[in-house]
Amino acid sequence: MIIQSTTDTAHRYWNAEWKKAGAGSPWAMPEPWAVDHAGTLPDGSRILDLGAGLGRHALVFAELGHRVTALDAAEASTAAVAAAAFARSLTVETVQAPMTDLPFETASFDHVLAWNVIYHGDEAIVRRALTEVARVLRPGGSFMATMLSARRLPVEQARARGREISRNTWVFEGPGDKAHPHYFCTAPDLLSLLWGFEVFTLFDRPHESPGSWHWHLLAERLA
Repeated sequence: MIIQSTTDTAHRYWNAEWKKAGAGSPWAMPEPWAVDHAGTLPDGSRILDLGAGLGRHALVFAELGHRVTALDAAEASTAAVAAAAFARSLTVETVQAPMTDLPFETASFDHVLAWNVIYHGDEAIVRRALTEVARVLRPGGSFMATMLSARRLPVEQARARGREISRNTWVFEGPGDKAHPHYFCTAPDLLSLLWGFEVFTLFDRPHESPGSWHWHLLAERLA
């Protein structure tokens, strides 16, 4: 059964963005930490790029010799990844599906990356997505992700009028994807959601713009 909540809607915004984005988009630039970790995995590891966007990580992972699946809820994302992979003579499987109902067998992947993805929804969506990640990862497999930090919330509140629609879940007026629900969390909140994982690394830092605080985590699936 596909679980689709009224809070699980940000892919609608990003579908329109992916249609407009080109190779020069900042969303086409892979994150060094994600690439560095993929480079430590055994050749031919099976990797799930969850919320693949334009495929900035999936394409590099394939170039490193891994077996890559790029999944996104936005149709324009999977189309963009498929086109880019074809242009670069790379093999990347593309799948359009929600992060709350991953169409893969249990323990299918050696590594899952979810960069700027899982916080798009309320806590129920976040819990379901993390449960699915745990299910499709093999024991000992690695999980790398970012989550919105509670430290960012005052920054967003200073920019636009917002309201908390449920615990830690906010929407903000105006343009951009924050008109869709986003989940902001503290470290204790985040750790409480990561059942089934051993967390190796967890740090909070801004991304490109000042105040854009995100948690960055690397964890291992427990047996």
